[in-house]
Amino acid sequence: MKDETYFTRPVHEWQRRYEALRASFVERLPAKVVAERFNYSPGYIHLLRHQFRNGKIDFSEPIQEGKVKRLKVTSEVRGKIKAWRRQRLSAGEITQLLSEDGIELSVRTIERVLAEEGFEKLPRRTRLRTGFTTRGTEVPERSESVTVKERDDGVFESDSAGIFLFAPFLAQLNIDGIVKSAGLPGSKMISAKSYLLSFLALKLLGTERFAHAGDHGFDQALGLFAGLNVLPKCTAMSTYSYQLDRVHISRLQKAFVKQVSKFGLYDGSIVNLDFHTMPHFGDESVLEKHRAGARNKRMKGALTLFAQDAATRLILYTDADIRRDESDDQVLQFLSFWKGIRRGVRPTLIFDSKFTSYGKLSELNEQGVKFITLRRRGKKLIESLDGMTPWKRLDIPHEKRKYRNPLVHEEMVQLRNYDGDVRQVVVRGNGHEKPAFIISNDIDMPVELLVGNYASRWRVENGIAEAVKFFHINSLSSPILIKIHFDVAMTMIADTLYFMLAKKLRGFEDSNAPKLYRHFIWGKGKVVVKDRKVIVTYPRRSHNPILRLVPWEKLPCEVPGLGNAELELRFR
Repeated sequence: MKDETYFTRPVHEWQRRYEALRASFVERLPAKVVAERFNYSPGYIHLLRHQFRNGKIDFSEPIQEGKVKRLKVTSEVRGKIKAWRRQRLSAGEITQLLSEDGIELSVRTIERVLAEEGFEKLPRRTRLRTGFTTRGTEVPERSESVTVKERDDGVFESDSAGIFLFAPFLAQLNIDGIVKSAGLPGSKMISAKSYLLSFLALKLLGTERFAHAGDHGFDQALGLFAGLNVLPKCTAMSTYSYQLDRVHISRLQKAFVKQVSKFGLYDGSIVNLDFHTMPHFGDESVLEKHRAGARNKRMKGALTLFAQDAATRLILYTDADIRRDESDDQVLQFLSFWKGIRRGVRPTLIFDSKFTSYGKLSELNEQGVKFITLRRRGKKLIESLDGMTPWKRLDIPHEKRKYRNPLVHEEMVQLRNYDGDVRQVVVRGNGHEKPAFIISNDIDMPVELLVGNYASRWRVENGIAEAVKFFHINSLSSPILIKIHFDVAMTMIADTLYFMLAKKLRGFEDSNAPKLYRHFIWGKGKVVVKDRKVIVTYPRRSHNPILRLVPWEKLPCEVPGLGNAELELRFR
């Protein structure tokens, strides 16, 4: 039974404010006393008084605590809502139609009215059913292989017509032979080459993630590039990537690198090696935690290896899903791979201090392979600097280098688990708080070149950063899941194709992939298939004159996905 405590100790918030104002204006109590009685601050009591005096608080009909006052909808509006729902319109579409009639209701209010009237929710609809696809576009039920004869007399515009600029380079690399050498599987409807070109097309476009394959799902130009009517759906592409095991991907990588090596694109004398942790949120029992330098912490993910040609900055080897107990052996795994590509050539390998163990360095030395790396510096090693003499100043000939004259000290030292002596170069005054202890088994290399070569190792880190930002290798949480090893292998292929295109563009020979995409690849174009020939016309753009200067006639202008159909590129 309610008594006087209902008024002296109000439970509901609206009543508590009411009693506080009554005590202020009727009982004339000070703000501090009222605040202590009703558990408010004195400042809030002053605010309540101000709002009450200015008519900003209405106590005429307080609503029940815990419920929201619902907007009343007239029978006339209800009739309109029911009539539109019978036409299979969604709550959002009904809201827009009511707004055009001058009636402003929220989507939630529309949904409430429909529920009260006994209407069930509409099933989730695709972009095709909601009418968001291009008008007049014929969207097939499924993706399947097509020939240039079947697409004859086809005319269409595409937002991704720039993808055909890569077709001559794919034909030059003999993508058909690469797919056959790798032994990639296909299906009854889609060949292995079409699957590969579908993944590659999405990589080359620089779209944020494969999950946005829906943005290009109805693009006929991308389908034509891959030899299909349209690109496969997300589920089909994800399933295909997981059908490929390590043997398939290794053969694909080896066949591609061999073909690229025939054109002399790799220098191969110096190779930068580095690990990268690709964040992945999978089974706790399978995934390990690795160091993620970009996030400055250890996190669950897949440890991935990148090998980069130092001269051209091209990625020439990748590996993924490496376990911690396997990481030290990766330098020997790469060496075995590279010997199969360039027999008789022993590159100089450059990597950081945590890439492998001193025992593996000894094995490299026994095989006659030169290496440059850092020594793991501890407290005793730092303290030994005071007794090191003599020091000499270097002049590193690099225009953009900020610290061109560091101090160095050279000596021969012994390492644990390393057979023999190793050359050590201590570098001070290089812009870092602590000195660097560079170790190498190359005794004959000039110290200036030794320090400069190791300093250029940051290029592999820049290459990984570009792969993360432009080729989206870190975006693994998406509706379409791609096998990590296959993802990084496709990144290597896409990076090489951008490099080949850059070398043909006057003034853009050293440009990176994002810049090339922004100036040359991105944009609309018209595609015409006539007399079994694919004609791609690009509208007027500021960089078209540079594309006209490319000697396309010296390249095999073919579309590999369409059975090497003839390709003609026109620039207005």
